[in-house]
Amino acid sequence: MSDFAQSVKQQADIVKVIEGYIRLRKAGAQNYAGLCPFHKEKSPSFNVHAVRQFYHCFGCGASGDVFSFVGKIENVSFPEAVRMVAQKCGIPLPKREYSSPEEAAEARLRGKLLELHETAAAWFEEQLRSPEGALAREYLAGRGLSDEGIKKFRIGYAPDSFNALRERLSGVADEATLRASGLFSWKEQEDGAPGRMYDRFRKRVVFPIANEGGRVIAFTARILGAASEDQRTGPKYLNSPETPLYTKGQVLFNLDKAKAAIRTVGFALLVEGQMDCISVFLRGIQNVIATSGTAFTEQQVAILKRHTQNVVVNFDPDAAGANAAEKSIALLTEEGFQIKLVTLDGGLDPDRYVRERGVDAYREAIRGARRQADYLIERARMLFPGASAEQKVKAMNFLLPQIRRIPEKLAREQFAADAAQKLGIDSSVLREEMRQAALRRREHVEARTTTLTEVERVLLRALAITDPEGADARRLAAEAVAQRPEWFAHLGAAPTLAALAAREARDPMDVLTEEAQRGLLAEALLGETRMAEADEVAGALQELEERAIESLLRSLRAEIAEAERHGDYGALAALTQKKLELDRVLRKLHRRDADSAHPSGSNGVSG
Repeated sequence: MSDFAQSVKQQADIVKVIEGYIRLRKAGAQNYAGLCPFHKEKSPSFNVHAVRQFYHCFGCGASGDVFSFVGKIENVSFPEAVRMVAQKCGIPLPKREYSSPEEAAEARLRGKLLELHETAAAWFEEQLRSPEGALAREYLAGRGLSDEGIKKFRIGYAPDSFNALRERLSGVADEATLRASGLFSWKEQEDGAPGRMYDRFRKRVVFPIANEGGRVIAFTARILGAASEDQRTGPKYLNSPETPLYTKGQVLFNLDKAKAAIRTVGFALLVEGQMDCISVFLRGIQNVIATSGTAFTEQQVAILKRHTQNVVVNFDPDAAGANAAEKSIALLTEEGFQIKLVTLDGGLDPDRYVRERGVDAYREAIRGARRQADYLIERARMLFPGASAEQKVKAMNFLLPQIRRIPEKLAREQFAADAAQKLGIDSSVLREEMRQAALRRREHVEARTTTLTEVERVLLRALAITDPEGADARRLAAEAVAQRPEWFAHLGAAPTLAALAAREARDPMDVLTEEAQRGLLAEALLGETRMAEADEVAGALQELEERAIESLLRSLRAEIAEAERHGDYGALAALTQKKLELDRVLRKLHRRDADSAHPSGSNGVSG
């Protein structure tokens, strides 16, 4: 680790950094706990040690320091994680260094692509203000957007030209970088080589898509005039392809602007399209985000979970919107979200609703959002109307997967009871289905088990000491591991103890390269209430010595019996002598135990 990275790590507060992504609660004097962002779970198994400055999840085994957390959750390299943590902590950055030529090349490409997208966004804004942008300005005005709103979301216009943007950017980057940007298209030639590039977006209103930090990484563009799927005009909405900057299933539109409001009001409003999101946001409801018209993904759920677990869903009322809502409910339910749904009067989408009926009416609609169970039961009744047994079975089969996904038992039972009553189904049938589901779910429950003995726990804590005050305890443990390896051979933590004993003045977590070893150390340290002391270490080592002697005595007794059977009296004498010596050592250790337990005299009674 570089000197700068070490300096950043010493200054960074891992709890505050991680709380920027997930919610943590106090779980001890030095520990914080929360739901792990790296795997699905219903109860918190993700722990952060405030003093030791590391995290560990007992569910999936993920562990590390502040850099590995940021690197994993942001999907960036170690140097980029160091830079991000430094920026979060207000630490000035040194001149950039990379660990390999490949890493440097990747960073340069990402940086260049960000520059290209920023330049393209500014150019699209210029074109909107140009004479050719008049039709686009008219369209946006008709959608209720003011100049301030257009500027806020950096909305632009792509002129009806195959070459205008390419000419603008040709001097900014080389051809390979331009092709990687997603801003251009081309046709393959007969020999398979890429043909001449031309502008991907033409005669369209352009909406920038930003990452969580507010940097433009992609665009979505709406055609002006009647939508057509022919080759000349293309689809109604055209999006950037996936690039080194942009993966569509990992971005939530407007999260960069909405995340502060989401945390303030305690829930996110989820809509489908960019215009829905923009219209609602500009009228003062700023906790709104959009899926950008794509299917809601597990990655998007994980991103949203960093900021809230309460969601109000307001998708379009058509069949596609209803299906998208059902899929979104399923994903959100599995991650433990509290979900409500809005269905707007008149079959309107959020954009038209706020423009035609006003933001106050829309706020009232949000306040009247229905519980997930009520919405789904009503949806089942609409899809399978009638009172026939066949329709009831279909309705029940539609609802059961949604009910089973709910993690809380009481909520599941209440949902099932409401469904049985409103659909006219015998409640005992649903209860039996839920009972069977519970039995299946129990087979997959994550269980946290303790794998360490108390001796291992004491020695791991001692070997992880970095404070000079604990030098004696650490030295005692390290010398024993080095000089008496046979004492530790039977311990599951033996490789971890050996690696820690050999470490120099480094962070103990940095020494351990295997995740299983980091997990054992984390288990020992997360239960730590104070630093291990020399007398505790001595006691643990004595216990190991006693076990080692008892193991040797068992072997000797077997060898003595074998010598007696064969009449080998020379070997018998030597083995017996060795046994007597070990007996004396063991008695001495036992007396030491007794003296330690009763320091004031016989039987612990002071004279």
